[in-house]
Amino acid sequence: MTSAINPNNIDGSYPAPGVPNNTQGFRTNFTETKTNFQYAANEITDLQTNAILKAALTGTTLNNNMNGGLIYDVKLQDVGYTYLPVVATAGSIDINYSAAQFQQINPSAPISLVFTNWPVTGTAGVVRLEFNITNVSQTLTLPAAVSQGTDGIQGYTSSVITFADTGVYQFEFTSVNTGTTITIEDLTRPLLGTTESAVGYATGTGGAVTQATNKSTGVTLNNRCGQITMSNAALAAASEVSFTLTNSFVAATDVVYACIASGATAGAYNVQVDAVAAGSCRISLGNMNASSRSEAVVLNFVIIKASAS
Repeated sequence: MTSAINPNNIDGSYPAPGVPNNTQGFRTNFTETKTNFQYAANEITDLQTNAILKAALTGTTLNNNMNGGLIYDVKLQDVGYTYLPVVATAGSIDINYSAAQFQQINPSAPISLVFTNWPVTGTAGVVRLEFNITNVSQTLTLPAAVSQGTDGIQGYTSSVITFADTGVYQFEFTSVNTGTTITIEDLTRPLLGTTESAVGYATGTGGAVTQATNKSTGVTLNNRCGQITMSNAALAAASEVSFTLTNSFVAATDVVYACIASGATAGAYNVQVDAVAAGSCRISLGNMNASSRSEAVVLNFVIIKASAS
């Protein structure tokens, strides 16, 4: 005995093969399946866009830009920093903070630094610069914003760093206010007066100048210490002569000391420093001898930084 063909499955919920499905259950199931696939697609896209990856996913380009997101309670090992050989070698050189945290410059002439693209205020930005100095004429001029940490840097005068010797020098620059104020740290040389073997200034700090015309002619020497060779013009017996030392390192509260190094008859002179002001002081030489002296007296001087508060 044969039975009529039921167009549905045995339980009547799904159609037999080749029979149109008009059931609401199937349509509902299809809609939910489609929705779930969309959820999965959205999650995959979100991961591709925001996750930190070791390598690029198939068909994508690796981009681990954190966009300033905070990473904390992390333990780091074998960490490297981006390195950039700067192409420019003379004149004004742009130091783009975002380009690399370690940048190397090979000056061919005096250079001036311009910092750009520091991180936002409240974030500490740190960049290290290396300079390969092949000639001591290759000076380094810092922007006015570099106003912290300059005290004690060898060869620093009025935002310009001069190098006493050729070689490789590294400096670190830091800012927490988008480059408005920048701190400098010399990473390759001790600060002036900080060496453990002696009290005073290190080699390369001082300078020398020779007085022209006569013993009252002023001299200019912008160093923290140095030698002044006075004119050999005659100085009468029991008389005194004064000249002005112009020096940008001298502050009104500093102590400037001078003494005779050479070129003088023993016990014939006394030396005094007074009129200490911002950028200058007066040095006086007295002839205590009973006869006139025509000697090129060599004076050593040193500026001792001090404060009135």
